[in-house]
Order: sequence, then structure tokens, then C-alpha cells
Amino acid sequence: MHEPLTILWHDAHAIAVYKPAGWLVHRTGLDAGETRFVVQTLRDQIGQHVYPVHRLDKGTCGVLLLALHSAAARQLSMAFAGHAVRKRYLALVRGWAPDTAEVDHPLRPDDALPDAPAQSAHTRVQCLARLDWPEAADPRFPSTRVSLAEAWPTSGRRHQVRRHLKHLAHPIIGDATHGKGPLNRWWAQRLGLQRLWLHAWQLEVPHPETGAPLRIDSGLRWPPVAEPLAAPTLPPSAQDWQRLLCLPGWERRGG
Repeated sequence: MHEPLTILWHDAHAIAVYKPAGWLVHRTGLDAGETRFVVQTLRDQIGQHVYPVHRLDKGTCGVLLLALHSAAARQLSMAFAGHAVRKRYLALVRGWAPDTAEVDHPLRPDDALPDAPAQSAHTRVQCLARLDWPEAADPRFPSTRVSLAEAWPTSGRRHQVRRHLKHLAHPIIGDATHGKGPLNRWWAQRLGLQRLWLHAWQLEVPHPETGAPLRIDSGLRWPPVAEPLAAPTLPPSAQDWQRLLCLPGWERRGG
């Protein structure tokens, strides 16, 4: 049995949970060995059918919204398809990211044919903080630099945040597809675990019944508060993030 999912918000129409890193949203034949699924676990946890209306990658943790009946599922799915949703992500990225950036870079679906047209995709990026780690992952440099970046995707292409940060030459630490394996392993040794450092921080969507703005927050704090106060109320993968944000040496940039 898995630990119960942390419920961030719910009413009669929808429910938001904290998706742990390493969990799939629902069963898929592409990852037949996985046993942790949000849809099935939440259904059993609350004794009610749930309807996924968007997805997060397996490695991504944070806010995941699901509908509780078919009419709400239709409304929420239309909101996501119509780009009426605001999503904010946090990412730990390689190097010192620019203070702000606009990435307007079309993306071809991962499983598309080579001659398939790319689809428009846009992401805004802001650097929240930089960290100069006093050890060298690369012998050419005396230290190793990372940044805490905030990303707002205004379109909803698959793996968009990961691919756009790679396009900026600042791939997410722990991204096995778009990053560098040796650097990912180096950081895993320093941070104590191997994972994708991408966090779905906040989601704002029209309520499926009233249309009023509904904003759901994961509970992660930036700037961080003292860890002993914050960590006990957070799910384990959020505690991983809170410990990261509490490392000494972060130089705040903005946000």
C-alpha cells in the first residue's frame, strides 16, 4: 500500500492533490513496471471516481487537478485546451540563468514523424536565485553553478518547460532526456537523491461550476522559511524541494 496522497484543495466538483515525484497520473503501457498511479490511488482514497484533466510528467511533483464528475471534467478540459489556465513551475537548472527570458520556440511532438510540422510554444522564464557550489563538476571551472528558475508556459506542449529550458542552454538538473548524465549524477550525489528537479508550483483555472478564478498552491515556500517549521506539513517530495531551497549560498535575483 502507498501512502495517501496529500489533498491540497477540493469541493464537490474537483480535487487537487500533490503529485509525488516518480508517480504516473494513470496507468500506461509505456511504463508497465510502475505501480504508483494518482488516479487509482486517489479513487481508492476518497471512494469516488476521478477524472484527470491534465498531466504532469512522471518525474515532476506538485499541483495536479482532477475533476469529480463528467461535467466538471468537460469544463476543465476545455479550459486547458483553450489556454485559460495559468501554470507556474520551479526548476533547478544548469548554470546561471538570465534574469528574464521569453522562449518562443515551436516544438514537434516527441512521437511525431520527422517531417511533421512543429507546433507553436511559448514560455516565460525568470531567474529567482543563483547558487555557486564550491566544488567543480567540470575540472575546467573552480565551482559549479545552478539557478532556481520560475517558468510560465503559455501553451501546453508535452515536455514544454523541459525542452524550452534546454533551448536556453539551461537544462533542468536530473532531466535524463534533455540534460547531461554526468552532471545529473554529480548533483544527485551532492543533493542526496536522483530526481527531476521540476515542480508544479501553482495552478490557476476557472472553477468548473462558477467560472471564478481558482488558484491552487503546492505549499512550497520561496523565499524559504525555516525548514523545521515548513517541512512537517509538506509531502516528502516537497520536503526535498524545501531542503534544496534552504541550502546556504543562494543569491536572490527577483520574484
